[in-house]
Amino acid sequence: MTWWHAVVIVLAGTWAGTINTVVGSGTLVTFPVLVALGYPPVTATTSNAIGLAPGAISGSVGYRRELAGQRDRVLRFAVFSVIGAGVGTVLLLSLPEKAFETIVPWLIGLAVVLVLVQPKVSAWVLRTSSGDAPRGGLLVLPLIFVIGIYGGYFTAAQGVLLMGVLGILVRDSLQRLNALKNVLAAAVNVVAGTVYAFLAPVSWPVIALLAISSTLGGLLGAKIGRRLPPSVLRATIVVIGVAAIANFLLS
Repeated sequence: MTWWHAVVIVLAGTWAGTINTVVGSGTLVTFPVLVALGYPPVTATTSNAIGLAPGAISGSVGYRRELAGQRDRVLRFAVFSVIGAGVGTVLLLSLPEKAFETIVPWLIGLAVVLVLVQPKVSAWVLRTSSGDAPRGGLLVLPLIFVIGIYGGYFTAAQGVLLMGVLGILVRDSLQRLNALKNVLAAAVNVVAGTVYAFLAPVSWPVIALLAISSTLGGLLGAKIGRRLPPSVLRATIVVIGVAAIANFLLS
């Protein structure tokens, strides 16, 4: 790894940690960067899962005030996220790498669409959320399980997916839902990262750089991320995502 590769990875990791805490989809920054630097797609995904996990945890810590009173909900939902993440890691390790390379452009495309529609979801949550009672019953649990599978297989935009499901099925404020989203995404990343660390091809130098930079980004996202222009972040994520799709289709 050259010095400028390290600098690019640190910048991408810091940005991803910030975006994941505030919006989600930070993997759409780091994944294309790692692929562009020459890392195989599976290695980029597994290294991302491990390296961004500390950032997800630091973002959750930064939102600890919004987590107050959500202990039972967090534990109940996290069980389904963790089980789903386990299934997703099994799929990534079991399916041939060619299958992953075929599926990834579609997953990135889905993630880009989700990033584009997220403002409408967030606005809807703000208009309709009040109180603290769940309104989706048991439906929210299997959907969180499915998102956990997606997150264990390919982490990009799982936060946006979680916010969409939580916003529709759980009645609460946007910030408290965002705090819950951060914990669930962190649980998925920790499970997937632990499995990949022992069973999948990874790059430990990349993981170390992402772990440090994403932790900083997670703390920044929790403290000042709400002041960042979301339209600029979102537009950049979309551009990077489209470029990643083009790179896969043309390679």
